[in-house]
Amino acid sequence: MCRFLAYLGQPVLMESVVSKPCHSLIHQSICAEEAKTATNGDGFGLGWYGERPEPGLYRDLRPAWSDDNLLSIVAQVRSRLFFAHVRAATGTATARANCHPFVHGTCLFMHNGQVGGYQHVRRALENMIPDTLYAERHGTTDTEAIFLAAIAAGAQRDAIGAFHAVLSKVKDVMRAARIDEALRFTAAFTNGETLHAFRWACDGEAPTLYWRHDGSGLHVVSEPYDASRAAWNAIPQNAVLIADKNTLPRVEVFEPGVSAKAA
Repeated sequence: MCRFLAYLGQPVLMESVVSKPCHSLIHQSICAEEAKTATNGDGFGLGWYGERPEPGLYRDLRPAWSDDNLLSIVAQVRSRLFFAHVRAATGTATARANCHPFVHGTCLFMHNGQVGGYQHVRRALENMIPDTLYAERHGTTDTEAIFLAAIAAGAQRDAIGAFHAVLSKVKDVMRAARIDEALRFTAAFTNGETLHAFRWACDGEAPTLYWRHDGSGLHVVSEPYDASRAAWNAIPQNAVLIADKNTLPRVEVFEPGVSAKAA
């Protein structure tokens, strides 16, 4: 499983959360404490918003701990909203095109989880991507397929509704293929203004996700990056955290496969 972080708030140097803390994301790429695998060395990615509506993107297939360019970028760039991700591959190639986050227009997306038995349902998932978006599929991951399907379902306007619909369809596809492995979805999505952080799994074992809001803004992390664990709030199973620059974070129920009204 992977590790990631998202930040939304007053512009800060990205190194303040990506590389400087004692258990920073770069440290987690070598020694994660709450993941199935301690090492997340199958590539990394950084997506940030600056002067333009579309985010900047820097990804590479090398381990985050060995990239001096990454350290230089986060030491110099100040951003109000950014994502960072270190990857532990789960069956797809170690390649730049498979590194998170993924971008479409003003939107960013990253994921920690799995589509169980993906090799058996990959074609069905790709069929969920319309022809108008399929040319933007550059990699081979389940994450990118879900992202593009959600974009087609209107994620930029209604992220919760779009991912609810897409994951419900993925569950149906897995059920039809008689796949017993889990569908797990701990993820972050933004349209450049609002941040959504999801934690859900069909077996109740979604990868960890925490948040805190301090004087600078909202921090969402796979695991706390410092020693102040009491300051972090665990996002519960089957929930989504929602925030923008004008509102404090709130948590809502998120249960794909259950009627959106019932949830």
